[in-house]
Amino acid sequence: MGTIQKLSPLLSNKIAAGEVIERPASVVKELVENAIDAKASQVDIMVKDAGISQITVMDNGTGIAANEVELAFQPHTTSKIKKAVDLFNVRTLGFRGEALASIAAIAKVQLITSTDGAIGTKLQLAGGEKKNLQTVSASQGSAITVQDLFYNTPARLKYLKTVNTELNQVINIVNRIALGNPSVAFNLINENKTLIKTSGNGNLQQTIAGIYGRPTAQNLVAVQGQDNDFMIDGYISLPQQTRSSRNYISLLVNGRYIVNQQLTKAVLAGFGSKLMVGRYPIGVLNIKMDPLLVDVNVHPTKREVRFSKEEQLATLIKTTIAENLNDINLIPSAVNSAGPLKFSPSASSTLTTQIKEPTTKQLAPTPDQWIKPGAINPQPIFDDPEHLASWDQNIKQKASDKLLDPAWTELAANVNHQGFPQLQFLTQIHATYLVAQSNDGFYLVDQHAAQERVNYEKYRQEVGQVSADQQKLLVPLILNYPNADTVIINDHLDMLQSVGIQIAPFGQNSFVVTSHPTWIKIAQEEQTIREVIDYVLQDGKISIAEFREQTAITMSCKLAIKAHDVLDNKQAQAILDQLAQTQNPYNCPHGRPTLVHFSEQDIQKMFKRIQDAHQPRREK
Repeated sequence: MGTIQKLSPLLSNKIAAGEVIERPASVVKELVENAIDAKASQVDIMVKDAGISQITVMDNGTGIAANEVELAFQPHTTSKIKKAVDLFNVRTLGFRGEALASIAAIAKVQLITSTDGAIGTKLQLAGGEKKNLQTVSASQGSAITVQDLFYNTPARLKYLKTVNTELNQVINIVNRIALGNPSVAFNLINENKTLIKTSGNGNLQQTIAGIYGRPTAQNLVAVQGQDNDFMIDGYISLPQQTRSSRNYISLLVNGRYIVNQQLTKAVLAGFGSKLMVGRYPIGVLNIKMDPLLVDVNVHPTKREVRFSKEEQLATLIKTTIAENLNDINLIPSAVNSAGPLKFSPSASSTLTTQIKEPTTKQLAPTPDQWIKPGAINPQPIFDDPEHLASWDQNIKQKASDKLLDPAWTELAANVNHQGFPQLQFLTQIHATYLVAQSNDGFYLVDQHAAQERVNYEKYRQEVGQVSADQQKLLVPLILNYPNADTVIINDHLDMLQSVGIQIAPFGQNSFVVTSHPTWIKIAQEEQTIREVIDYVLQDGKISIAEFREQTAITMSCKLAIKAHDVLDNKQAQAILDQLAQTQNPYNCPHGRPTLVHFSEQDIQKMFKRIQDAHQPRREK
């Protein structure tokens, strides 16, 4: 007998199931996508034990003809592709013809389906083998029940996680599909408890409300953009409303949820420096394009796709988000800091009728536009806090001179040109925060974050124009790295030199630095240069523009005044005036707010000068 044998259909189906069906959520995904392809307007999903014991998906779609029911569970059978060219013009969610056969191979399955809402067909299978086929009365559409998942492949069963983890995966899948299909009503029920319920009226914002809650949906910004090949629409959260992971960013291509690292990075890039480090927005972006521009046949799960113009699409996503965020007030309310800032995201939205307009109406310019370098002195103003006791009047005067640069004094005359409040310094508290007033209340300004923003907008341009003014090292700095890191650094020596770090190979796994930019502080050379190199090591595909951006952030932070640095009145007012001249005065480069606002109404409420309408007010 030969060593090469043809696998039996049952065994080959079990192997195929390992690619398509990873867990209960995979079953839910495939069955719900089939329901949508069948033009269903209502899809109900019921699970027990997070789907491990049972999954039922019911829809009111077109149903399956009686003479095709058995064929539907054969491998590589589909109604969505007729010829080879159709594979490159896919307009449905399913198309591979693997899902039903794969599910039936590793579970017990029952299908009841009808094309006319009267006479239907009932088919029962176990482990891929037919157990029963009969004619029954049935409603329009299909109802498929999957029981005892992986009952005949126990090795797969033991790799499932806890019930709560698997249920979370099911919820996540239904969320994504619902966001991509707002015209379909979805109900997800686990153990008789409704977890997801959407209206199916075609309103995406209302669908988001059904998934993430009404308060979240109310505070999203509608975004739209297009070019010759792509059209983008959807919603994105403000920088104040973020999450700790990327899981709340949903990218949909022609209604299909996808995972794409490059496009997710473009979403984050659209926020510029408005996002805090480690925080991610909530976003739902539907990308519409000609199916010929995307290959969805990359992986059996169909989540990974390839674009023929990915870089162009990423640029469109970034610019669309940046432009749509320009017109939003980004100063958080101090009183409402526990929740998102109220604003009106869309005049046409049915969810925004009771949302109050923001107290102030300043508009933020595009945060990533380069500006002409101002005359902000790049030298550090103060030493570390432990050296504050040794300050003398001469040092304070030098610091004052740097903050009160003549160029900034000239710009201060036009301090309100961006709609940013004209701030008048009052006092400093805890040697960390500046208290300032304007005609709409008062503000607390984080002095470090404010000057960090001022420095950043200077350095992000100057980093790209490396001066010949270099600090040469009397003793060259030798840096040692592991083999893997050495390879990456060698490939990016030109990038490091582009910001003024003169670095060259020095032995097998070492590099020598002979000079560096003058902005690097004495005694911090190695630490700072290693930080800059770390950006390259963290992302070997980082562009020169991104690298310079990260370098500018490092420079701006290290050279900004710190918390607990005492400022006099002139120094404090200079920071406020300089902040008002920046392109984005609302956030430091790390995304933290530079200031918070107490409106006059907020203050009156705190002192009970404003009472509820039903309570009589007594004059004092």
